[in-house]
Amino acid sequence: MSSDAPRTVQIGGWSMLGSPAAASLMAHIGADWLLLDGQHGLYDDASIIASLATAPTETVVYVRVPTNSAALIGRALDAGAAGVVVPMVQDAAEAAAAAAATRYAPEGSRSWGPLAAYRGAPVTPAAEANRLVSCAVMVETDVAVGNVDAIAATPGVDMVLVGPFDLSIALGLTLGELLADHSPGNPLDTVVAACRAAGTTAGAFAGSLDVARELIGRGFTSVAVAVDSQLITAAGTALVAEARALAGSDSEDPA
Repeated sequence: MSSDAPRTVQIGGWSMLGSPAAASLMAHIGADWLLLDGQHGLYDDASIIASLATAPTETVVYVRVPTNSAALIGRALDAGAAGVVVPMVQDAAEAAAAAAATRYAPEGSRSWGPLAAYRGAPVTPAAEANRLVSCAVMVETDVAVGNVDAIAATPGVDMVLVGPFDLSIALGLTLGELLADHSPGNPLDTVVAACRAAGTTAGAFAGSLDVARELIGRGFTSVAVAVDSQLITAAGTALVAEARALAGSDSEDPA
């Protein structure tokens, strides 16, 4: 694919609230994929298992694990996640460890133990599970950006996902300054170029339309926009303000 060819962009939802109800609602907003956040969100082992067990079968649900741990990666996949997002990956060795933890032998080192068996659901055979699973690693530091060519080219890594908030902090910038940097070799374009060269998806967390617009414009093709905690706060605040304004106009004395 040439660099100027059109690319399909997938839009993701992001759930922080740690409940099956929140996950179920987010699974029905029309996003291409949904992530349950077990790093900075409220999802723990029990709520991840419960949320994945009740998710619609057609919904692609990923889990962000707290650390690059084979045990935590395996546990999320055993619960039924379509893939994992692994934070703070710094180099190709860490990326390879994450990828190995997502796949059974001979492609990886994942231990057999799918939780679907405990609820009477079909269990996906190992070879098919290896083919279907997705491993995304997060690039969030200047060290990781320096190693991103090797990270993106690591066998078994399907997506490099930029965490722009952590990355901007690591670089000593505000998020706005990071997004506004269009100089040659800037970190965001560096990640996209590495992913294109490796045939790996370039993903990013946006959390808003303004940030998503900038990231998509730079060539990221999988972008998380809708975050449940932010949606509730923003929609609720706007609705209450409109209701107060309506109440105020109704109470005015027409005389």
